[in-house]
Amino acid sequence: MSATTAYVEHTAFFVRDIVPMIDFFAEVLGMGVTKRDGTQEAPTQVWLQGGIQLIADPNFTGPEGRFGHLGIVCKDVPAAIEASRARGAVSTAKGDNWLLLENGILLEFLPEKGNAVAVIRSLDPRI
Repeated sequence: MSATTAYVEHTAFFVRDIVPMIDFFAEVLGMGVTKRDGTQEAPTQVWLQGGIQLIADPNFTGPEGRFGHLGIVCKDVPAAIEASRARGAVSTAKGDNWLLLENGILLEFLPEKGNAVAVIRSLDPRI
């Protein structure tokens, strides 16, 4: 079971090690794979529920997280923060809801208004 549920509009970025990133988004935010290129064990790219695309590039040498940050609306921000920290993320000077992952990706967890997460996720055309 995930710590919370969340939604992000589509954002794609390169990662050196794709499988741990797939696991992070599934276990912390409940964002499962909706489409996969490659095999289960060695995907070349994946699209996650909620709009994140991960592209595997084992030789990538740029700073992961170069896009700025992902603003993620969460049903339960404290649960997302706790689960993220348990997986090695650290809060930044911007606040407890700004978490830096080990590979340099910066996340901003935002509280949902109304029932936004369920409504937006129900509109995802890849589900």
